[in-house]
Amino acid sequence: MKLVQKHFLKGKREFEIVDDAVSVRLKSAFKEKELTVMLKILNPEPVVNGPFLEFHSRVKCDPLVSLLIDKPNAEAFNVFVSQLKKRARAEYNAFAGLRSGSMPAGLAANVYEEPPEFDDPVQRRADKKAKPVNVANINDAIQMLQRHLDAGEIAPLLSALEALGSNPEDEASFDRLSEAFDAMGHRQGAVLTYAPYVSILLSDDPFGY
Repeated sequence: MKLVQKHFLKGKREFEIVDDAVSVRLKSAFKEKELTVMLKILNPEPVVNGPFLEFHSRVKCDPLVSLLIDKPNAEAFNVFVSQLKKRARAEYNAFAGLRSGSMPAGLAANVYEEPPEFDDPVQRRADKKAKPVNVANINDAIQMLQRHLDAGEIAPLLSALEALGSNPEDEASFDRLSEAFDAMGHRQGAVLTYAPYVSILLSDDPFGY
């Protein structure tokens, strides 16, 4: 699946879904940029921002994929967006251990909907079945971040990951991780590209907040 868009100010923009990622190539009169975004970290529900349809990560982050609405035409645009949403859901489900058929069809269709509200916040937290922290995935994330990014620039995040990996039942370490990620700013996209488990971990909320 490939989408090519042209804009007199934005230049040429190419988006291609390849295996488990979407490749983005941006070319204008002054610069060229290429990046790869893993599908499993994308929120499959995009938001409209002016002339753009933006796909964000599953946790707070700047948009990772920005498409010009209805370019080059509405039909090609809608087909690509539909496929991107479908593949993002499938890749997340595969990464998180969810399989089609592993739950009744009605529930599977609504897996992304918010859980029902309860009158008692304490009861709501107690009733939520959160997934445990996966230490192996945390160690993999640390190794990938150290390999591909400047460790000094993301030191607080690495420290929080190491603390949570050492004590996966410590809520304070999870809070540190959330705060460190929020402080990453423009580096959030790079962090999620090389360590997608960070996105899964923060969106799953293993402590049921």
